[in-house]
Amino acid sequence: MATSEVQPDQLEEELHRMFLAYRRTLQGDRRHLLQRFRWVDIARKVVGVGSVGTRCFIMLLEGRDDGDPLFLQAKEAQPSVLAPYLGASAFVNQGQRVVEGQRLMQAASDIFLGWVHTDAKLDSSPHDFYFRQLWDWKTSADLDTIQPDGLLAYARACGWTLARAHARTGDAVAIAAYLGGGTAFDEAIGAYARSYADLNAADHAALQAAVAAGTIEAAPER
Repeated sequence: MATSEVQPDQLEEELHRMFLAYRRTLQGDRRHLLQRFRWVDIARKVVGVGSVGTRCFIMLLEGRDDGDPLFLQAKEAQPSVLAPYLGASAFVNQGQRVVEGQRLMQAASDIFLGWVHTDAKLDSSPHDFYFRQLWDWKTSADLDTIQPDGLLAYARACGWTLARAHARTGDAVAIAAYLGGGTAFDEAIGAYARSYADLNAADHAALQAAVAAGTIEAAPER
């Protein structure tokens, strides 16, 4: 039975059960904090391009009153696209695989990261999910208004963050030895980025041409 065919009360019952089971995967202090919030409501979330076809739900919790909300996201986790080439994950639950990976790569992960498995009521097959905050108050650069110097600083910060994640999860010495002290890797990444930018520009030009020719219809963003 597809998710859309499940009755709302059945869906809420199962998601509430998932939520209670997910709490057991948290550290004790974080589980204690989460227990201060009460279950209020759920909604299904439309996922982004990279997650098309997966299930995602938003859960509203409240603390002392309606001015103290907490939004959690339960997102379906499927086997890694690398599994056919590198073998199955060491974790049976794909949600746990995602959570453990984030904890390894990130200097400070969401305190409410956790996982759960469900067999019932969403549809006819079992699913793994991982939980996190919908928005954990992090911030980012405003790429619509950023100036060239700011964009350079932002790109440098992103590069350092990605390098740190690789160093935390891989063999830092082997990676450093592979990169060496020269500029070959830097130049290769730069060439790839320029090539990718050219491809994006060509794709956008093709889209504009198709719109102009009437092949496809496009509505301006409001």
